[in-house]
Amino acid sequence: MPFSKEMILGSSGNQGAGAFYSHQIEQSLRFDESASGGDKLTRTPSSGGNRKTFAISFWLKRTVITHSGNHMVIFGADPADTVNYFQLRLANDDTFRMESSGSFRRITTPKFRGTNSWYHFYVGVDTTASGSSNQFKLYVNGIQITDFSTNSGPSASFDTQVNHTVEHQIGALNYASPTSTNFAGYLAEFYLIDGNQQAHTDFGEFKNGVWIPKDASGLTFGTNGVYLKFEDTSNFGNDSSGNNNDFSATNLGADHQVKDSPTFTAL
Repeated sequence: MPFSKEMILGSSGNQGAGAFYSHQIEQSLRFDESASGGDKLTRTPSSGGNRKTFAISFWLKRTVITHSGNHMVIFGADPADTVNYFQLRLANDDTFRMESSGSFRRITTPKFRGTNSWYHFYVGVDTTASGSSNQFKLYVNGIQITDFSTNSGPSASFDTQVNHTVEHQIGALNYASPTSTNFAGYLAEFYLIDGNQQAHTDFGEFKNGVWIPKDASGLTFGTNGVYLKFEDTSNFGNDSSGNNNDFSATNLGADHQVKDSPTFTAL
């Protein structure tokens, strides 16, 4: 599907543009591809939430195109096996992929290969809904992606691994070698909503043709919902949703916080 330059690039994060952005994001978290054991955030929920209906939103800026592995995992949930899993990733062909057990799979035809600007990804899942377009919704910088080279599943009311009592990961995949799945780039404003598919407009809006972030901290997050701002250099996994669903950080020192975001670029 066609994209205008402004729509696919979204915010360039210009310093001093405070009047343009109603919601400021002052930092992001850097993930390095080569980190031994993986740069990652992990959490295993102590109790299950809604595995059928949820929303995930995040801002992403790539730092590499050619990856040493065959994909870069942004988010995953799995019990360290290759049978039950859920993952969001960028493949080496630059497509965005949602891969899940239960034959639930989406692979975009559009490619996302830019390294100079930020992308906003919104994923809304509701396996109880009728029709595949309602069961899985993907928006990138406010534009709905409907062109998929693979568009399969799930079965009605399928239970994903998201919000299950298995390890949830940001930046690497639990069941695979970390060096083959490490994410390489910056992440900002990561949301997981448990129990509601939400809408992409809950997390962003168009202004003068540019997709910019909105403050979504007032949403109802549900049992395992999280809001990660990456603002505390001593605790990057701190959950700001009010749930205290903190993630644990691995190989992410204070120097991994960068002043580069969808609304701000350090000079």
